[in-house]
Amino acid sequence: MFPATLSFHPFIYCKVSVMAFLSQTALFPVLRMLGLASALLAVVFVINNFLIFGVDAPGIINTLRLGDALGVEQPKQGYNIALILLGIAQTAVVGLALAYVFWHCQKTNDLRSDANWMDSASAYIVRLAFWAVLLVGLADAVLSFLRVEGFHTVLFGEAGGAAIALPSQRGFFVHIPLILLAGLIAVKEKSVSFVWLTLLVVMAEFLIVVARFIYGYEQTFMGDLVRFWYAALFLFASAYTLKEDGHVRVDVLYAGLQRRTKSILNIIGTVFFGIPLCWLILMRGMWGKSSLINSPMMNFETSMSGFGMYVKYLMAAFLVVFALSMILQFTAYLFNSMADIEENLSDDDSGEEVVA
Repeated sequence: MFPATLSFHPFIYCKVSVMAFLSQTALFPVLRMLGLASALLAVVFVINNFLIFGVDAPGIINTLRLGDALGVEQPKQGYNIALILLGIAQTAVVGLALAYVFWHCQKTNDLRSDANWMDSASAYIVRLAFWAVLLVGLADAVLSFLRVEGFHTVLFGEAGGAAIALPSQRGFFVHIPLILLAGLIAVKEKSVSFVWLTLLVVMAEFLIVVARFIYGYEQTFMGDLVRFWYAALFLFASAYTLKEDGHVRVDVLYAGLQRRTKSILNIIGTVFFGIPLCWLILMRGMWGKSSLINSPMMNFETSMSGFGMYVKYLMAAFLVVFALSMILQFTAYLFNSMADIEENLSDDDSGEEVVA
């Protein structure tokens, strides 16, 4: 028989029963396993992508000889032993990642801990990207100014001046070292405020206005710097905004719903819309060498507007940062919503026992 109070409220009993079904059946464990696997595989996918198209590694598909079946372009020549071993290592890492997900889900059932883990990983990626665009933007703007005014050959000599005028040379010897430095800074500095990046965007725009209308000086790189930082501000802050539940909603019914109902809707939105959309960005943008993200990145693509900054290819990489950080943050959002349902269900169960 039902507890006395619930017997007069069959709808409440049905709601509790639905929650119990979601939590106690295999649905929540499966969602947790899929969420962890999706997050880890997204990180592995991005790293493997750079190995495949950066150093011609065979990747998992070619290592397992699945290229013809999946329509992946095969190399015209075979791989040497070093690349074959690298391909085996790539395949092993994927297998280990999936094995770890299975082991972790069997070992513990702490959804909050997993959500905090995803939060920390997403925050580190955003911090790295923040410091990278800050350092690269300043350095590239200075180099572009020196090139426009003809000072680059004076400071670096003919050979050095010619080198920094080439996008690939500037990318290899200036941008990549600064990105690595940004990774080290992101480990040390645990907090990043996008207010500072917003302030830099405003200051850069203000300098453009002053230089143009007071001194009559205007160069392409000045506008490039504003666009570079503004794009970073918009895309990098998206994961943090999701964590703080600050994204714009078409909020007609959601605000008046109970917390458990909101959690169910959050789970549905994350599983069917949020995470798939981010994976679509990664797959469409990075599946092949000529894809929308890979092509400008691998060719160090620049704008065609004269002496501008050489950062257009990095702006394509912003989409990778956006998709990867959002997958991790959506996974944390999923786990927190599942934990909310379980905690509310526990509260209901304890309340039933008292009433009964």
